[in-house]
Amino acid sequence: MTCNASKQQAWTIVGGGRVGLALADMGPGGDVVVGRGQKIEGPAGSPIVVCTRNDDLQAVVDLTAPERRKDLVFIQNGMLQPWLDARGLGGNTQVLVYFAVAKKGDKPTDGKTDVNPEGLTAAFGPHAQAVADRLHAGGLSCKVLGAADFQRAMLEKLVWISAFMAVGAKHKANVGQVESAHTAEVSDIIQELCAAGAAELGVGLAGGEVARLLAYARSVAHFPTAVKEFPWRNGWFYGLSQKALAAGQPDPCPKHTALLREVGAI
Repeated sequence: MTCNASKQQAWTIVGGGRVGLALADMGPGGDVVVGRGQKIEGPAGSPIVVCTRNDDLQAVVDLTAPERRKDLVFIQNGMLQPWLDARGLGGNTQVLVYFAVAKKGDKPTDGKTDVNPEGLTAAFGPHAQAVADRLHAGGLSCKVLGAADFQRAMLEKLVWISAFMAVGAKHKANVGQVESAHTAEVSDIIQELCAAGAAELGVGLAGGEVARLLAYARSVAHFPTAVKEFPWRNGWFYGLSQKALAAGQPDPCPKHTALLREVGAI
């Protein structure tokens, strides 16, 4: 498939919220936007981009015909891989979204930073190039990564949302305030979670994680903080802690565990 053909391809978009509508606006027209609880139908062989909350993912899979499930594209935050693997979807397209849509109808803001001016959004999988082509057509950045690089990037984004949301909840601060006023604390949590996650996943860290993630926080400084979607985010790291302690080993994330207790998440 040529790059131009990918740009012209109509998609099925599940979820008519801010991101789903923004993606449709970037397309050539002809997308099928499917609402909550609706059967998932659309152009055969084309991406089915899932723009829903994590807790709605099972319902989306159930409403997708088995022969079309390989076309599902997941853009959710959090650790999706174990869930995907358990459903035979481990090789599906995943996208790390580093752009924001303030409200329905608004033009997306790219999460380019002073450390990564080229942008951080990344895609992996069978429809990764089609996703990148559409985002590029909409004026947004997107890199297509191989499996190992994507896993490393996915871990970084998981660390970002887990660290900033938890430290922010402790101090009742937004993302920018965490970055500027609680830099040392959030940096310590970032380093701790990166090390534990890399060890669990068997991936090497690229270095510079703290600088990259602080820079991204500056680019979305107005974002509020809250510990939510726990099983998909902080809960994955807490699971590593529980596993280690159950085996008589030290907690690989002691500062994170203490922080979760302090904010009442565990």
